Amino acid sequence: MVATTCIQPIDMIKVRLQLMGEGGGKVESRNPLKLTSQIIAKDGFLSLYKGLSAGLLRQATYTTARMGLFRTISDSMATPDKKPLPFWKKTVAGLAAGGLGAVFGTPADVALIRMQADSTLPADKKRNYTGVGNALSRMIKEEGVQGLFKGNVPVVFRAMSLNVGMLAVNDQAVEALKGVTTNQMLIGNGSKLISGFCASFFSLPFDFMKTRMQKQVKGPDGQYKYKSLFNCATVVIKEEGPMAFYRGFWTYYVRIAPHAMITLYALENLEKFAKQNGL
Repeated sequence: MVATTCIQPIDMIKVRLQLMGEGGGKVESRNPLKLTSQIIAKDGFLSLYKGLSAGLLRQATYTTARMGLFRTISDSMATPDKKPLPFWKKTVAGLAAGGLGAVFGTPADVALIRMQADSTLPADKKRNYTGVGNALSRMIKEEGVQGLFKGNVPVVFRAMSLNVGMLAVNDQAVEALKGVTTNQMLIGNGSKLISGFCASFFSLPFDFMKTRMQKQVKGPDGQYKYKSLFNCATVVIKEEGPMAFYRGFWTYYVRIAPHAMITLYALENLEKFAKQNGL
């Protein structure tokens, strides 16, 4: 939650970049800095924090679950001699924890994307959620409980790929760097930079499709544009080309890497505090 508060404006820009060009609509500047200035000029600085309440709830559910489950699963795979796990076991733990954690966090994730994307919709399509509680209650009322889990498939795939890149790669990078240096600062920062890049590269295509599927509203025919993860991928490739999935990669990296680093540092310090206090 601390990490999300720090990077929420970057996440807003990432979402807006991913929604550009959809359906042949107007394309704003694809320069992240210019886009940021345009949003601030139009809606004010605090608009960059739109959806923060949903973002915090998402971290309290999804990230708490995926990180806690990763360590629980990886610890259960450890051998009696406590040797480091091979990377394939770390990957299995990351995939399982990410998939399970995503189920807990999807409702808040849907609310977050919709609140961040609301200003891109026509006036008659805006949802105008006043907060995460209002968003969740209205989704249930207007779309049923299934509305809370819209885009759940790409959410699960994103979480699985993100967990492998962030947690499994981080553990592996720590072990690798310990073999070449004893500098703890270099090991700590280096492993987190490596895991941040891998988490971004592995998960961005799924994050892109998740954003598109969760934001969409019904068209004049009463149907949604994207019917499934495969359909979304097919439509995007046809209309915008395959590189659209990596649109705004460096913005996404700047959003993911600091978030991963802040989260991992917070986790390490909380674990130290817990051990020191017998918790």
